[in-house]
Amino acid sequence: MSITENYLRIREKVPDEVTILAAAKERPPEEVAEIIEAGVSHIGENYVQEAENIRKALGHAAKAVQWHMIGHLQTNKINKALRIFDVIQTVDSLAKAEAIDQRIERAAGRAMPVYIEVNIGSEISKAGVDPDFDTIKNLAERISRLANLRLQGIMTLGPIFGDPEKTRPYFRQTKEIFDRIRDMNLPQVEMKTLSMGMTNSYRVAIEEGSNMVRIGTALFGERA
Repeated sequence: MSITENYLRIREKVPDEVTILAAAKERPPEEVAEIIEAGVSHIGENYVQEAENIRKALGHAAKAVQWHMIGHLQTNKINKALRIFDVIQTVDSLAKAEAIDQRIERAAGRAMPVYIEVNIGSEISKAGVDPDFDTIKNLAERISRLANLRLQGIMTLGPIFGDPEKTRPYFRQTKEIFDRIRDMNLPQVEMKTLSMGMTNSYRVAIEEGSNMVRIGTALFGERA
């Protein structure tokens, strides 16, 4: 199947209220252009430099979609990231949040939508805040006081299993955290996006409350 056919097939399976974010890591500009033409309106990139190169290659077409930072954001790449991305999904510490806030302030730019990344499986190999509610609550409260950030959601990768059913308890726990933060009604916080679920687990994630799924292989096919 073509990339367009893959997207249309998945779009039929995914409820209208769930956003499909095309995870475009290491994908060439031609493939990203095709997925945008097919109807995707949100693109996720893991690396700042790669996203910058893709956006330049796409030209005007890049402005038709929202660009999400879904990889680990290094502090020395924040200035460039602020020019490229519309959303940063991977805030995993107060230090990172404050660094983004300070650089936005110096640039006199717009407020940046951010998500808290939660390491729901407490995996050593993955970034993210530990899945301790008090820790996440404290971070959300501190972000709400930063003038140039707007907390809008939570993101988690979750453990990867051969059987996607095994991800269910992790997604359920993340949804509970999301709901509790949302119900705090913090100032300057609008918890509207729960970003969880990938190619092998997005169906389970949606059943457990995800309203944004990050899909790469099922859209683009296996990497060369």
